[in-house]
Amino acid sequence: MRTSGTQRASARPTGSEASATRAAIYLRVSTGRQAEHDLSIPDQKAQTEAWISQRGWRVVAEYVEPGASATDDKRREFQRMIERACDGENAFDVIVVHSFSRFFRDAFGLEFYLRKLAKHGVKLVSITQELGDDPAQVMMRQVIALFDEYQSKENAKHVLRSMKENARQGFWNGARAPLGYKVVEAGQRGARTKKKLAVDPVEAETVRLIFRLFVEGDQRSGPMGVKAITSWLNAHGHRTRTGGLWGVGRVHALLTNPVYAGKLRINRLDSKSRRLKSESEYVYCDAPPIIPAALFEAVQKGLAARNPNVAPPRAVSGPILLTGLAACATCGGGMTLRAGTSRTGQVYRYYSCANAMQKGKLACKGRSIPMAKLDALVTEHLAARLLQPERLITMLTALAGRRTDRQAALDTRIAALTSEAELADAKLQRLYDLV
Repeated sequence: MRTSGTQRASARPTGSEASATRAAIYLRVSTGRQAEHDLSIPDQKAQTEAWISQRGWRVVAEYVEPGASATDDKRREFQRMIERACDGENAFDVIVVHSFSRFFRDAFGLEFYLRKLAKHGVKLVSITQELGDDPAQVMMRQVIALFDEYQSKENAKHVLRSMKENARQGFWNGARAPLGYKVVEAGQRGARTKKKLAVDPVEAETVRLIFRLFVEGDQRSGPMGVKAITSWLNAHGHRTRTGGLWGVGRVHALLTNPVYAGKLRINRLDSKSRRLKSESEYVYCDAPPIIPAALFEAVQKGLAARNPNVAPPRAVSGPILLTGLAACATCGGGMTLRAGTSRTGQVYRYYSCANAMQKGKLACKGRSIPMAKLDALVTEHLAARLLQPERLITMLTALAGRRTDRQAALDTRIAALTSEAELADAKLQRLYDLV
């Protein structure tokens, strides 16, 4: 039986078949759309099998890679093939491809895997680019690999340019539409159906609700932060498009997406590394807005003001007792540590107004208090209020109760995992017996 991506093993050869070269076929197309609609893989297979048959070789394995780029080695079937070729069992003698570009579109990657295969006695053969092992033909193969790499990068550049222009004309390039939108047909351009974003009335209400909660809050509270909005949505039964719970990252991404104000942003992430590109590379185009632009700008200002890089969080880990807690009584800004040394070499530490230190006396006249004095005042006050016998008994009793509950939950979890491990061991033992 032979299926896509599954190795096909032949019967044990006898006679002249034992000396025939054993070949593995590797077939690949770059995109999922090609894999579904294109005839490239069947054509590659037919040509490759005919070429192998003419030489009297035997096909012992077949690896099919639908919708995978050859610019890197992050391909499942490719790795399975390389692993099988190098596992020491000598499963096949050659790997046959339609062209070297099917195997790799990176010159360094091609040479790396060629040498790795050669160490295990496996050759790579192209039916359309038949080259030998003498220096001139090796150089020719390397030149072909460089051209394949160049062509791949040029194709990527042209595709990106086409996508940018398509977006500038107001058309949707593909993928899933953002929450609040749906993709609709916008007419024909030759053989292609152009599509656009349209507002989804139901999902759009969820988007408006999230922005409204950030600016106004619900009727019981004032403006909410991202975490508070997330909790509110989950508590009130609102779910994501896929039916899952909302997360802080998802809510933040929605609040910062300019598409809701009518500006679709593309070319933001690198397609391979998924890293953010520089803002100068972004492309913006018009989209049907869900919220007013003024509301979107107000939300961005609010998010910037609450950014931890600008406004420190209330609790920050650090070596200073009151880091992130002490505040200036004049301006309300945070207090930061300031150290000084006397003439005798003694070090003095103060809590000082950060606004005054960073922005000068115009921002705040500045207040300072010795660190030891303020730490002592706070700790003595806490000790007087908290370290009473009755309060200590209550606190320790509650702590002991929580520890007991956690230990019981942990014991239950350990018992469940032990049962699962025993079941897995039993299944593995049955598999070993079967083998």
